Amino acid sequence: MRIVLAIFFFLRCAPTTAQELALSIPPTGPLHGLHDNAKEETLKKEFFEKNLSWPVRQMYIRSFKYDSQLEVWVRNTPTESFRLFKTYRICTLSGSLGPKRYENDYQVPEGFYHISEFRPRSEFHMALGISYPNASDGLLSDSVRPGGGIFIHGSCVTTGCIPIRDEPVEELYLLASKAKEQGQDFIPVHIFPIRYNTPKSELFMAKNTRDNFEYQRFSSKLRQAFDYFELYKKLPLIGVNAKGEYVFF
Repeated sequence: MRIVLAIFFFLRCAPTTAQELALSIPPTGPLHGLHDNAKEETLKKEFFEKNLSWPVRQMYIRSFKYDSQLEVWVRNTPTESFRLFKTYRICTLSGSLGPKRYENDYQVPEGFYHISEFRPRSEFHMALGISYPNASDGLLSDSVRPGGGIFIHGSCVTTGCIPIRDEPVEELYLLASKAKEQGQDFIPVHIFPIRYNTPKSELFMAKNTRDNFEYQRFSSKLRQAFDYFELYKKLPLIGVNAKGEYVFF
């Protein structure tokens, strides 16, 4: 049986770590407390300089763990190809290559997710929740304590999240909020272990996963989505089979 990720997602577990508790301030709406007109004007100018339409109507986020990068891609309609708007630096990461499978394993997830929460106030400035565990994680991660509370946030500390510092997260939060205002309820976030077309990154992965055949198979599925997007600048339709493996339609 295949489960389409856009339809079926496992719920995030209740916060259990100090970082998760700090991020669990109840949300009050994506734009609550966000009235930075100067930042919006700056983003608007950057969009115009790149011949992009403002406000952002659809966006896609992809992150590369080893390369410490988070990209924002945008487009106006579902039929258009995405265009790169900006690349942010991930200032620190915990864990290593490989997916998140247990609570408190300090791993950043790898796989296909979406923005699940908007938190304009947190101990880490602002935070956007990531929908871990997803349908694949629900089958492959620990069935009792898979972990949760994964966010893209400000500051520069982490125990499994994606910190990009305060000013960048303000921009990202505003972009995601604008996209949501324009009707995009599902903002995809794809988290890859490496940038698969960078020789240094590929060499690092080859050295560090030489004997890990299970992870090599898992990573090969992620690469299929990466290669598809690199070729078409559009997202593949992704599902999950009964084994928890990603499948593409």
